[in-house]
Amino acid sequence: MARYDLIIFDCDGVLVDSEILAAEVEARLLSDAGYPITAGEIGERFSGMTWRDILLAVEKEANIPLSAALLDLATAKLDERVKRELQGITGVREAVAQLSEPHCICSNSTPERIRMMLKKVGLLDIFEPHIFSAETLGPDRVKPKPDIFLHGAEQMGADPRKTLVIEDSVHGVHGAKAAGMRVVGFTGASHTSPTHGDKLMEAGAETVIKRMEDLPAVATALLEWSDAI
Repeated sequence: MARYDLIIFDCDGVLVDSEILAAEVEARLLSDAGYPITAGEIGERFSGMTWRDILLAVEKEANIPLSAALLDLATAKLDERVKRELQGITGVREAVAQLSEPHCICSNSTPERIRMMLKKVGLLDIFEPHIFSAETLGPDRVKPKPDIFLHGAEQMGADPRKTLVIEDSVHGVHGAKAAGMRVVGFTGASHTSPTHGDKLMEAGAETVIKRMEDLPAVATALLEWSDAI
């Protein structure tokens, strides 16, 4: 049975439980700026989007001007909370150790934040140096566009059609599918809602897992299913 060329992990909400922290910071800043919203609503509507794109979407929807200073303010406040509170997703190290394929990270977060978060939770060593950030490609090339996934596959010498992506957001699933890759949805982080898995499946994920420990078996099962059809 042929294996994958590459397994790509998103970072926020897949390797580290950071999406809930970001949602809480962003909800407070938007509410203070005159756009009342909860952290749960942030997660439901904007999960996987960059803070810049969230601000643009809110400005367009509500027709209210938002200060450019919110970009830096959110970064500073989130960095503070990440340093104090960030937790890793349970079972990542064990799951990666069971995968025979090359693996990497493709994320919308900046390279600096990805490395800071992975170091905080003790996972940097199992991904360094194969960490790719859409921010380095340009602000208009982030997920849900496929650019970062295609870039990661190219850097790793992988065929996108033989690449498996682990994603927790609808935008991420859309980007991976647009890149021609297979996707497993992940719902084990704190920001996910009861309907989150259904939304990931509707976006194009072939299946959904809640425990990272299940990834190796699910990845193999998807290969066997493909060979059978």
